[in-house]
Parts: sequence; C-alpha cells; structure tokens
Amino acid sequence: MTRILMTGSLGQIGTELIALLRTKYGKENVIGTDLESPNEELEDLGPYQRLDVTDHTAIATAVELYNVDWLVHNASLLSASGERNPRLAMDVNIRGFEYAIEAAKEYNLRILTPSSMAAFGPSTPRLNTPDVTIMRPNTIYGVSKVYIELLGEYYHSKWGVDFRSLRYPGIISSGIMPEGGTTDYAVDIFYEALKQKTYECFLKPDATLPMMYMPDCLKGTLQLLEADNANLISRVFNVAAFSFSPGEIAAEIQIHIPDFEITYNPDFRQILAESWPQSLSDTNARAQWNWMPDYTLSMMVEDMLEKLAAKLEIEYLSGSE
Repeated sequence: MTRILMTGSLGQIGTELIALLRTKYGKENVIGTDLESPNEELEDLGPYQRLDVTDHTAIATAVELYNVDWLVHNASLLSASGERNPRLAMDVNIRGFEYAIEAAKEYNLRILTPSSMAAFGPSTPRLNTPDVTIMRPNTIYGVSKVYIELLGEYYHSKWGVDFRSLRYPGIISSGIMPEGGTTDYAVDIFYEALKQKTYECFLKPDATLPMMYMPDCLKGTLQLLEADNANLISRVFNVAAFSFSPGEIAAEIQIHIPDFEITYNPDFRQILAESWPQSLSDTNARAQWNWMPDYTLSMMVEDMLEKLAAKLEIEYLSGSE
C-alpha cells in the first residue's frame, strides 16, 4: 500500500494537495509535516508531525518512522520572501532538498519536488519557453530551483532515484492565501475586488506571466506523481494553463464586477516578473504523462469569485448575469 510523507503540508499548495492524497490513498497513509507543532485540529485531519527540513536528520527519521515509499517535498521559501532573506532561502530550499533527495536514495523512495518558472531568468526566451533552454535566474528562489532540478537529475542518473519535478507557474487558489510570491497579486485581487471593489497592484498592467488554477495544479501534480516511471523520458516538466497580465485579469473581473477599479504601484517584484517567461511550452508533459489543463482564464475568474464570495459571506451578483 502506498504511504506518502509530505513536507510543507500547511502551505498554499500543500494544504489542498494533502487533502486530495488522503482522499485517494486513505487518511492514515498520508503524513503531513511542517514547522507548526501538531494540535488537535491538525491531527484530526490525519497523521501530522512537526518537521524542520533544515534539520539534517529530520526527513530521514520521519521516513523510517512512518515506513513511507513516496516523498512529496513541498517545503520552500518563495520568491519575494527569498529576496528578503536569501540565507534562510538557501537553508530551506537547498539544504532541505539535499536532505530529502538523500533520504529518497537511502530508502528507495519516489520523490516529487516542485520547481517553478522562477528557475528561468532574464536571458531565457520569454514566449513559449521550452523545458530545456537558457536559465540563469537572478533570484535566490530561482537559483535554488535550478539546483534542485539538476541535483535531482544527477541522483536519478547516478543512483536511479525516481525523482520527478514540475515547474509551476503562478498558482491561484480560493483556499489558503499564498505567502511571499510575486504572483500573489492574482489571488489578492479577487479578495479586494469583492471587499473593496478596488485594488492597488505591485506589478505593471502589462506584466504577463503564466498562471494556473489550483484544481489544475493538483491534477497535474497527482498525474506526475502517479505516472508510470517507464514512460518518463524527462525528469523535470513545464506545466501550463493560461497567461495573463494584471490589466487582463482586472478586465475579466470587471465583466462580473463592473465598478471594480485597479491602480498600479510597481515595486521590486516587477523586476522579478520581468525576468520570467510570459508563456510556457508543456509539450513534454502532455506527451509523457498526458497533461492537459481543464480551466481557461474566464472559467477560473468566475469560479474564484463565486467561491470567495461564499467564503467571505459577501452578497455577490455577477455583472455578467
């Protein structure tokens, strides 16, 4: 029976991914870990323990304790947070992955560790960016993701470790708020549109970036985690859904909330956004494990507004109705 250990299980993606995995594989077979100490609420959801990925023995100890065979290593400091504290980003993102991949080697685990479009850099072709291209990121977050990709591929070629990774675009979710990412505006804007009908964006109106709705993020992650190893020619994959700029998503929101207004006050995150692709090619993911997104931009906007209006208990009547 499959048993899975997840680091970073309280993060934006981890919270929803672990719920999906527990539904599929059984609550008792998916162990969540994060920096927060366990409490009744966490333990009621399923097995959980506090785990610091910068502790060089912690991951291996948990793997042995719970007798797992899959490791989903989500623990990471995101782009904007990483620029504020590069040393912590190196400890969490780089050292933490080293301990995770070594545990995968020692205990013969399948390991999935997400990468990011931040692994690309200013010299990367920005349109329809392929899996293999010039990278050279200019953020510590991006540098850490390139290192993770290369070290994972090295462990696969050297010792046969079943390492898998997918480069997430910006992820949009109606669940837990993201923390410390450059694409966070694409979640914040929905809350402010519903609550205040105005939003000040920290990116320029034409700052186009690849994005994805959380249901597609979860679908793709599970697909790659479960893919037959014999079908995987690559180890690291772009995944894509749609791209948009702040101006374009504001226009989509205005279809439903006509009096919504957006203003712009770019900060240091605009420089980060300008170093990343505007669109991704996910040809290899589609060919090797049948990746295909379900949501378009307009579908995502409508669903986000409906879910958040219910969550915030705001009366919401779409202007498109």
